Amino acid sequence: MSIVVGYVPTPAGEAAVQAAITEAGLRDENLLVVNSAREGSLVESTVAAPEDLDRVLARAAEAGVHAEVVRGTHRDDFTDEILDLADKHDASLIVIGLRRRSTVGKFIMGSVAQRILLQADHPVLAVKPPR
Repeated sequence: MSIVVGYVPTPAGEAAVQAAITEAGLRDENLLVVNSAREGSLVESTVAAPEDLDRVLARAAEAGVHAEVVRGTHRDDFTDEILDLADKHDASLIVIGLRRRSTVGKFIMGSVAQRILLQADHPVLAVKPPR
């Protein structure tokens, strides 16, 4: 079994990775760090730089957790990629970061976190960054 965490280089993403590393250490499980770009997008703020991912892997190693990065592309929604990986790796937990959004923002743009929470067949831990 493993823990799957969706990672973006934001405070919410950092909070999610830290919680996932902690859970993986407590459960003695592997960690899959998922970072994905929208297919066809030339520039996207959710794509982590190699140094961001190296830092995440180093933090996991310091905690004694085996981690690997899964980089991919998604067409419509990052939700499907996270849920497919969780199924493929028989995840014991999915960890996601939450960020504050206005009601109008959620209505117009939707929420990947909300869709993961509602559609996942695996337990989901949702964390917020510290204020």
